[in-house]
Amino acid sequence: MTPAHPRPFARPLRVASLGVLLVGLTVGAASAQTLPSPKLHLSAYGEVKAAPDRAAISVGVQTLAPTAAQAMAQNRERMAKVMAMLMKQGLAARDIQTSSIDLNAQYSYVQNEAPKLTGYQASNAVTIMVNDLPRLGPVLDAVVEAGVNQVNGISFGFKNAQGLEDAARLAAVKALKGKADLYASATGYRSVRLVNLSEGGGSPEPRPIALMAMAKMGADGGSTPVSGGELSIRIDVTGDYALAP
Repeated sequence: MTPAHPRPFARPLRVASLGVLLVGLTVGAASAQTLPSPKLHLSAYGEVKAAPDRAAISVGVQTLAPTAAQAMAQNRERMAKVMAMLMKQGLAARDIQTSSIDLNAQYSYVQNEAPKLTGYQASNAVTIMVNDLPRLGPVLDAVVEAGVNQVNGISFGFKNAQGLEDAARLAAVKALKGKADLYASATGYRSVRLVNLSEGGGSPEPRPIALMAMAKMGADGGSTPVSGGELSIRIDVTGDYALAP
């Protein structure tokens, strides 16, 4: 009896099948390795507080006269005295800025009658930047004596806020990292890695005491007491952290 010969392609087929299986395992392992890491999207802020070292105050002169020309002439004369007084107080020209000039007709109103022209009102307002806060009260008193009859508002700020803003940035980033570490620990991850960071904010936030500081003569007839209070500079940050097992 003639012995049977093995089929010539049996072993190559088995090797080929094994090769397909290995490729499949390799692809599956690669897919498992490329799964994206879980991420945290968080926000935090840093805040620093400091006393302001400069102030901007808006003052003006308002005049009434029978004609527009007279109202403007009177206003011009009184405002010239105010500007001269500001220079006498040591303010630089760059620290004085005209903020508004207005001229309006004035009427009297009686029921069932047409409005009656009574005259004209002229107004001229300037914003004064005072870089030496102890001088703010005396400057205000001086311009009132020179003819100012309107004090429209006051705001406080910093001559150089860069250092305060940087301190707020450091506090914000520290708070953000603290949040990320807390969440990582609470969810069973070993560490976090910052992958994105963005910033917002940076302007001073006046406290109510600063906004309500008003011109008011002291009982002893001294200079106007003005309190700058305290300002806050806040920086907001948002970041994305990748979690590591």
